[in-house]
Parts: sequence; structure tokens; C-alpha cells
Amino acid sequence: MQEASAVSVATQKKRELDSSFFKKGIMVALFSSLMYGFYTAFVTAGQNSQLWASWTSALNPTAFLAVFIIPTVASAINDSCSAIWALAITAKQGKLGDFGRTINTKPGIILMLSALVGGPIATVAYIIALSQAGTIVVPIAALNPAIGSILSRILYKQELGPRKLAGIGICVLAGLMIGTASLTGDSSSNMVLGLALAFVAALGWGAEGCIAGYASCMIDTQIGITIRQCVSGLVELVVVLPVLSLVGGVSLGQSFGYVGAAITDLPTILCFVVAGFSAYKSFASWYRGNSMCGTALGMACNGTYTFVAPLVTWIVVGLIMGIPGYALPPIAWIAAIVMILGIVVIAVDPKELFGKKEEA
Repeated sequence: MQEASAVSVATQKKRELDSSFFKKGIMVALFSSLMYGFYTAFVTAGQNSQLWASWTSALNPTAFLAVFIIPTVASAINDSCSAIWALAITAKQGKLGDFGRTINTKPGIILMLSALVGGPIATVAYIIALSQAGTIVVPIAALNPAIGSILSRILYKQELGPRKLAGIGICVLAGLMIGTASLTGDSSSNMVLGLALAFVAALGWGAEGCIAGYASCMIDTQIGITIRQCVSGLVELVVVLPVLSLVGGVSLGQSFGYVGAAITDLPTILCFVVAGFSAYKSFASWYRGNSMCGTALGMACNGTYTFVAPLVTWIVVGLIMGIPGYALPPIAWIAAIVMILGIVVIAVDPKELFGKKEEA
């Protein structure tokens, strides 16, 4: 009898621990969303520094240099700062040797390939989109779970049931609402380009999630994040920026002159140091939260950045820095909430969620 009672107490304790672990995972995933908000806010702040303003004011806003080169400089500096943060923390944890060994493995190579899609393509597109259209593009970029579901259907023949199709439909509706807001609000001349590039970012991040899913299951989270950020920062700096410079007829000396000026200007580089750390923490917390509460629910919690990122950017850039143009129209806020709803519908199966709670 006492033995049965002891087993019952032990089982209850395990359930309490599982429940606590699950709830903590949700909080970590939500923290990831908050850090993504700070990443977006401080990347935007860096591109509104006095130095940056002196560059953009001297250029035609539709010129190739202003539209593509200057934002790519911001993206390359931000992701390089993020990579330095990731390497420093990996070294502090004594995992640099594991980092070097993992790069040469099959999962490591797959993760690097996924990073090429999610970093140099998606991140550069996202930052150019922010520079052209502001934070109204954030919910469009957040379409990546919907795109990931569609790509999984194409690449891996995964079924899209009624629930996921409904979620994708809700996300598309939110995207149309954002498009309407861009037409009725204070639109820049490059608003359409910004929205289109935000969709490219969503496509890239959706593809990254599909490609990296296999590899991330076999690699330590900290090592995986470090590989991702290092590949992204390095390729943006030594490949994407030079290629865009050649395409746009801009000399490499001029492009890297902007990089040098930005990293030696204290107010500008401080913004990117904070943005880089926030990006690192956002990705790291997302991966950790997913492992604790499940990828589906973690993805849904992280998707709240559709609301958080514009809010934090408005506070940091609009209110604290006093730069106008970052208050979104009401329909954009509503669309952000609708997008979160769509992501939750795609990501979370109510039966599985309630099943976990019952087991917990």
C-alpha cells in the first residue's frame, strides 16, 4: 500500500515538473517574440542615426544605392554583430571545439545551406523592406509559418488538412488587410517594393524552417544558432554586398566605406550591437522554447512578433528618438492580431495541445 502511495506521489511530482517545463517553454517562446521586436526596433534605429540620415538625405530615395546598398550594409553589420555575440557565448560555454567539428558533418552542412536561405536572402530582404516601407511589413514577413506549411506539402508531401488550410486563409486575409493599410496610409514611393521584399523574407524563412528541421534535431541548439548567425553575417558581408555593388554599378570602396563609417560611429554601432544581440537571443530562445513546448506551439508564440515588433519600434524610434512615421494605422494593428490568429490555427492542433495539458 505504501509502495503504491509512493508511486502515486512520484507520478504526481513528475506531472508537476512536466507542466512547469511546458509552461516555461511557452514563456521562452514569447520572450523570443519580444527580442525579435527589439531586433527590429534597433535595426531601424541604426538606420535613423545622424550618420545614416546624412547618407540617405544626400541620395535619391529611389536610387539603387539608397534602396539596396545602404540597407544591405545595415543587414551585414547587424548579422555580423549577432555572429560575434553567438561565438562569444559559445566560447564561454566551452563549445567552440564542438562548433568546429559540427561544421564538417552532414547536419552541419544542411544547417549552413538553410542559413544561406534564411540569412543572406531573407534577412537582407527584410531589412530592405523595413527601410522602404517601415514596420507595416512585419506581418507580411510573418507569413513564413503559412509558407512553411505549403512548402512542406510540396517538398515532403505532408498533408494540409482543413485546419492548416483555414490558418493559411486567415494569414492571407491579414496580408490583404496590410496591403489595404499601405494604400490608405502614409505610403512611401517604395511601399510596394517593401511589401514585396517582406514576402521574399517570409518565403526565405519558411524555406529555412523546412530545410533546417532535419539538421536542428541532431545539433546542440547553441552550436546551431552560432552556425546560422556566422554563415549569415559572413556571406552578407563578403558575398551579397559586393555582388549588389557590382550589379548596381557602385564601387566596392564606396560600399565598404559605408561599413567602415558605420562601425566607427558610436551611436550607430551601439544600435547594431543591441540589434545583433536581440537577434541572437530571439533565435536562441525560439529554438529553446520549441524544444520545451513543441515546435508548433513555439512557432505560434513566436508569431506574436507581428504585433510586438511594430509596437517596440514605435516606442523606441517613434517616441524615444522622436522620429515620425512609425505609428501604424488601426487596420495594421488589427491585421497583426489576425495574423497571430492564423499562425496559431496553422501551428497548434487543439487535440494535441489539450492532450499535453491532460498528460501534464
